[in-house]
Amino acid sequence: MTVAEKTQVLQKRGVERIHAAFARAQAENRAAFMPFMTAGYPSADGFQSVVDDLVEHADLIEIGIPYSDPLGDGPTVQRANERALAGGTSTRRSLELVAQVRARHDLPIVVMTYINPIYAVGPREFMRLAAEAGVDGLILPDLPPDQDLEIADLAAEYGLAVTFLIAPTSTPERVKLVTEACTGFVYAVSVVGVTGAREGSALGEVPAMLELARQYSRVPIAVGFGIKDGASANRVAQVADGIVVASTFIDAMASGRDVRPLIQEIREGCRR
Repeated sequence: MTVAEKTQVLQKRGVERIHAAFARAQAENRAAFMPFMTAGYPSADGFQSVVDDLVEHADLIEIGIPYSDPLGDGPTVQRANERALAGGTSTRRSLELVAQVRARHDLPIVVMTYINPIYAVGPREFMRLAAEAGVDGLILPDLPPDQDLEIADLAAEYGLAVTFLIAPTSTPERVKLVTEACTGFVYAVSVVGVTGAREGSALGEVPAMLELARQYSRVPIAVGFGIKDGASANRVAQVADGIVVASTFIDAMASGRDVRPLIQEIREGCRR
């Protein structure tokens, strides 16, 4: 196989695995379930244990690299970041923990990271480490695709899909720009603000936002922020290709609750 052929195979790897996971869920008439956990939270061993519980019911899993200034995250994920960082979970250590997950599980792994940790390691080195760890895609919440000078191209070179975010406040022009830049899936934020479980409906302006995004998107659309239980997951599952759930699991762990019944409840809520 030539270098060009190997590069083409790599470029398709993460994209195809992520799209296949959404397709399997669609064939079963449900939204894909993508739970989130911060790498190294509540500890290195505790992280691996809760990931095993999450993966049992997940189609994909999102793993966050802890960062000291996570502007898009609410108090729950911020506290998880602080604890993970205090425990020594650096960016490189996060990818080592991801590699341990990959050694046990075959489902797609998507890493959420702000841009500073990528540049702190070095963009090419970060992509190399992520690919070697078995990462399939990246969620980049603070990187506007029109300001991306190298990250998306480097990600593709190493076989990693990229995902950017849209929100209810995104203009049609912005939605078009972002959705056309996504190669893994589109991350649609259900509410204006930061991550975290909320009272009331998790639907809001989501249907209109997804209708607009589907005019331009070539990839699945997952909805996150504010989904806290089976009922809110089910409302979103009626209109989205996937749901992302984060803070409610971390809150449950912090309060000493068994996370497994909540995981099962939300997975059941993904059915249409």
